[in-house]
This record gives sequence, structure tokens and C-alpha cells, in this order.
Amino acid sequence: MDLFPGGRIAEVVTLRLDQGDDVLASIEKAAKERDVHTGIVISGIGTLDRARLHHITHTGYPPKDRFVEYEGPIELLSIDGIIAEYAPHLHTCISIEETTYMGHLEPGCRVLYLAEIAIARLEDVRLARRKNPETGVNQLTAAD
Repeated sequence: MDLFPGGRIAEVVTLRLDQGDDVLASIEKAAKERDVHTGIVISGIGTLDRARLHHITHTGYPPKDRFVEYEGPIELLSIDGIIAEYAPHLHTCISIEETTYMGHLEPGCRVLYLAEIAIARLEDVRLARRKNPETGVNQLTAAD
């Protein structure tokens, strides 16, 4: 385990996404525009007409992902995760009628009516992701 203490919320950036916007691309763009080198996506809600997620498929190394696409209407129930070196690593929970799906947020999640996202920009801590040579997993670490 590694700890990365000392981060403080410097600003909360709130996004309104409109019909047709790609959720992940919009969050990445906002991170670069607002200099969110390191941050936390603390809230994400809305509606989608298309969603693309990935899930892990086994417990061994290296991990292997399975990509799944859904068509709407879809309720976007939550998004959360960490931004390191301007790159978001996000997970989401969506629902289609009475069925709920969860997984890693991928490009291709497209807004139907609206989406609202809140990002906390951190200062006094700079995080990155680096590949662990033993496992092949990109892990959070202090930025160089």
C-alpha cells in the first residue's frame, strides 16, 4: 500500500454536458482546460442514449477486459474516480429500466438529455499512473 497525503481541494469544477456530448472526452477536456492535473470526480448524474463500459474477466494476471455496449434510454446514476496527470480513471453505475450495470467508464458514453459532473481539483499532491512491471497493472503513484 502507498499513501499520498497532503492533497487539498483547491476548486470544484462543475460541468453541464449536453445532448450528444461524450462523457469521458468532456471530463478529459475539462481537466486540461482547468489544469486538473490531480483531481477526484465526486459526482456524475444524467441520461445517456449509449453507454460503453468494460469489466474484468478473471482473477489472474495480466488482467483481461470485456467491453460491453448498451443502448438507451439509460439513467446515469453515478460516476466517480481519480484524475492523475489529467487522465481520468472512472467507474460508473447506469440503469436501463429496472436493471443496473456497473463498470469502468469508456469512450462512447453519449449524453441523451443532460449530464452534470463535479470535479474536485487537488493541490499539494500530484499523482500519476505507472505500470507495475510484475502485474502489468497501471497503478497510482506520486508524479515525477
